[in-house]
Amino acid sequence: MKLNKTYFSGLAIALMLGVSSCDKDFEKVNTNPNSPEKVSSALLLPNVIRNTTNEIAGNSWGYGNIVMQYTAKIQFTNEDRYNWGPQSSPYSSFYNALRDINNIIEISGASKQQNYVGIAKVMRAHLFAYMSDAYGEIPYSESLQAKGELNYPKFDTQEVIFAGVLKELEDANALLGTTTEKVEGDILFNGNVTLWKKFANSLRLRILMRLSDRKDPSQAMQAILSNPTQSPIFSTPTEQAAFQYLQDVPNQQPLYTTRSGSFDEVRLSERLESELKGLNDPRLFAYAQPTTSSAAGVLGAVTAYEGVPNGLGDEEALKYSPSGDATKGGSNFISRVGLLWACSACTTQASPVGAQSILMSYVEVQFILAEARERGFITTGTAEDYYKKGIQASVDYYKARYTVISQPTIAAKLVLDDAYFAQTKVAYSGTTQEKLAKIGTQKWIALFFSGMESWHDWKRTGYPSIKPGPAAFIATVPVRFMYPSSVQSLNGDNYKAALGRQGVDAISTRVWWDVK
Repeated sequence: MKLNKTYFSGLAIALMLGVSSCDKDFEKVNTNPNSPEKVSSALLLPNVIRNTTNEIAGNSWGYGNIVMQYTAKIQFTNEDRYNWGPQSSPYSSFYNALRDINNIIEISGASKQQNYVGIAKVMRAHLFAYMSDAYGEIPYSESLQAKGELNYPKFDTQEVIFAGVLKELEDANALLGTTTEKVEGDILFNGNVTLWKKFANSLRLRILMRLSDRKDPSQAMQAILSNPTQSPIFSTPTEQAAFQYLQDVPNQQPLYTTRSGSFDEVRLSERLESELKGLNDPRLFAYAQPTTSSAAGVLGAVTAYEGVPNGLGDEEALKYSPSGDATKGGSNFISRVGLLWACSACTTQASPVGAQSILMSYVEVQFILAEARERGFITTGTAEDYYKKGIQASVDYYKARYTVISQPTIAAKLVLDDAYFAQTKVAYSGTTQEKLAKIGTQKWIALFFSGMESWHDWKRTGYPSIKPGPAAFIATVPVRFMYPSSVQSLNGDNYKAALGRQGVDAISTRVWWDVK
């Protein structure tokens, strides 16, 4: 077949018209209605809350509980012996979450939805504070400017970071409630803007106390407490930032789906066991399960609960005997962590909804106020009253949680009487230092499974006494995380500048606010 010029001309015109037509309707034809280019704040919020909260819960299980000797490892004991390498968690996951938080602020700010903006600011401040407590200096002021082609952010000093965090929490408190939009996607407080305000101001108290050996917090703390209408805090035991899990996958409490082998590697620490038994503290029944060898079921006598020392070598930990009898050693003679946190493969008594991930509690606020009053930072209330309320609320919380998972026998044990508070080791008496030691010890007991907060508080106060185990790789308890390896390789110059100010990148290097 012979093709002439007229054919080619016609073909060319047809192609040009076709391309033009495709270009004209390209965006309409190729827009996927099920994959919008712009995501609303209501869609971003639940994933940010869930992912960061689960990260904190993972930190608690893997490091926080162990370094503060609530729990101890009986297998694969590196964490318990302080053989810690560079930590990408929470660094990498939190910076990913912070990008979505910034998007919420941009999207909702443009729409004048100030409740969303305020919530995002509380979350952003919380994550930055959490990371800085763990690592020290981190990228802050330039950390989220990659869109502007700033790919190598500087590290800010903790002094700068915490000043910014406190300002952001103050700004969030002022924004929340100034608009009327209904907050969707809030799986922490169910859209309750007042509780977000209380979380913001309670966090301010935590951070002000954290910095109290560097900066006098008196004026700022008293200003918050003197104006509860403007700056409310968690003020009843039911008010707290506690993430509630659900019955269905993937929203069950994180350890519920853990394989039994992994769950069983972690047991009750002898340090916590001895403290609770020494105080006749009923939280022993909440925090641990009876040993298998005791055949005590879900509840037993105090003697049915045994811990293992922290920081043993792998072989020593695996065959440890609380009685010293080598024929009565091993996992059957050591208590597992309490039923609230149990895995479904471990026991039929496990619950997918029993444990909550606690970001900040009313209990913690009461102990902050007790210390603040004892140290003269505030004039509101009495230290003894705050102290007693903190202890009582902690026990009541676990009583309620065991009621939720239908364990009335355990719940019935979780009661305090006057005799508990009258004990020499508990009674609010003695010198100022003795009172602060009691506050610190009771706060440590209450902060069980509360992320890394107990670790940071111990770094600041030294209460209670925590000592490395016999097989520890270093002679001191770790005081920070090492930066992820990716930071050194991808942002080397700024990493080195941070170390020049802060000190060597080691788990024994103190952060700026840790001066004791």
